[in-house]
Amino acid sequence: MSTRTTETELVAPAVPPQKGEAPLAIAPVLTITPRRHGFFPVKELWEFRELLYFLAWRDIKIRYKQTVFGAAWAVIQPLVTMVIFTAIFHRFARISTGEIPYPVFAYAGLLPWNLFAGSLQRSILSLVGSTHLITRVYFPRQILPIAATFSAAVDFAVAFAVLIVMGVWYGVPPTWRLLALPAAVTMVMLTAMGVGMWLAALNVKYRDVGHTVPFLIQVWMFASPVAYPLGLVPARLHGLYAANPMAGAIELFRWAVVGGPAPPVSLLAIGFGATLVLLAWGLFYFRQMERGFADII
Repeated sequence: MSTRTTETELVAPAVPPQKGEAPLAIAPVLTITPRRHGFFPVKELWEFRELLYFLAWRDIKIRYKQTVFGAAWAVIQPLVTMVIFTAIFHRFARISTGEIPYPVFAYAGLLPWNLFAGSLQRSILSLVGSTHLITRVYFPRQILPIAATFSAAVDFAVAFAVLIVMGVWYGVPPTWRLLALPAAVTMVMLTAMGVGMWLAALNVKYRDVGHTVPFLIQVWMFASPVAYPLGLVPARLHGLYAANPMAGAIELFRWAVVGGPAPPVSLLAIGFGATLVLLAWGLFYFRQMERGFADII
């Protein structure tokens, strides 16, 4: 919630000063009143867009400061995980991915997932790690977890370039389906923002959240079609599975980049609805807790 400062002049007293006394100096009174915004202060966020870019860029520089490989870690992590998944799920478990080579299949599933997981991990600490800003300067607090999502998107963009090269190498070059890519990425980022704002606000009051979420992220990953195709999910669980917004987002992303079966419309519709619910809940909870951040943090 932002503030509005107004200046009010005091009226001089009716009784004149006594002989030998200096006239009473009248100073203006500054009144600070809250300026209310809607459920999601889009206009205010736009006004502070330069701060959003600065915070995202600061997070990127801090993350790779004094590292040997720098931004290459954005590629190394999914590549190593892809190799492990290939050994476990393809070589030993014999999971079939149809016409798509398993390394490409796994890497294409890891990219949107890493964007989501990386956004959450950074969002959780975005408020408690910016105490000096929250307690001294006013700005829309939502900028902090949103900036965390945008900084994770930079890693995603670097790793995505490798996916295109990998797809060409394995014989699955990009096609017109890439037109669906923005929808998939938007779905991932909106889900990350909603969950991230909720967890960031929750972590201000309960610091155990920061220790619990990494474990929950791992569980959530195996409940999403990252390492296995959607066809392996039992039919009786499809309705429950569709409520996971990352399931539809990953399937849409993978289809857009490397092909394979098109994701069911019901999966996308339910998943996008779940995304909107999570985003609305994250915004609502964040706004409810926002007033006490400076006192608790």
